[in-house]
Amino acid sequence: MKKQKRIAVINDFSGFGRCSLTVSIPIISAMKIQCCAVPTAILSNHTGYDDYFFDDYTDKMQAYYMKWEKLGLKFDGIYTGFLGSEKQAKIVEDFIERFSDENTVVTVDPVMGDNGKTYATIDSKLCSEVKNLIPVSDIITPNLTEACILTDIEYHEGDYDIHEIENIARKLKYLGAKNIVITGIQKNDNICNFILTDDKSKLLEYPVTGSSHAGTGDVFASIISADAVNGIDFEKSVKKSAEFVSKCVELSDKMNIPVQDGVCFEEILDLLM
Repeated sequence: MKKQKRIAVINDFSGFGRCSLTVSIPIISAMKIQCCAVPTAILSNHTGYDDYFFDDYTDKMQAYYMKWEKLGLKFDGIYTGFLGSEKQAKIVEDFIERFSDENTVVTVDPVMGDNGKTYATIDSKLCSEVKNLIPVSDIITPNLTEACILTDIEYHEGDYDIHEIENIARKLKYLGAKNIVITGIQKNDNICNFILTDDKSKLLEYPVTGSSHAGTGDVFASIISADAVNGIDFEKSVKKSAEFVSKCVELSDKMNIPVQDGVCFEEILDLLM
């Protein structure tokens, strides 16, 4: 009898704005995997808006998932996204140790910054703790800024040549990363993803299709984590994820959806089924 697979997703829950858990739950479910949420915080809407309700869940997280341990739960995949503190990063390490085995695929999206800058809530201690998650991961999905932060390489404006990008990826590999995709690399009028595995390195280029919407990284990483659990080839998964995000952005612009509201992936969710 077929056993349904499950992924534990550790991320914040924003009721409005299409990011984090509200993106991962429907996407992973559409890909026929049970999505089990571990909230790091509860927000009315994400922090890209001028005002929001915020409830930090740090002190509740371990009590929450210890009930899962009593149930004897294990997961085919664990996917971790935005973390709000050094303490949360350590809690994630504990979660991975408790709930994974040799068959669990761990995906780490090290959400720390963009466009050469860290987000307001990110400090050096948190960056160091996120770096400690790399050796226990199977896949990491940093953007170029986050890849530079993790490798202590100074970010610069403008295009990066292939040798610079590969050097950054190799340093991530040295830190213990197994399968790496560096996202959001600008090259002329294209957007690129660079992948590095044990036997492959490749730059994948795509034309820019529209505006920069919130939550696209969450869409991308959710597909990557689900595909990994479903045994899909890593390069094929990266291409699929990038193409889906591109279609979401193009459609969202046509529907005049504000960029802070995320992308209308619901309209084409059937493409992932």
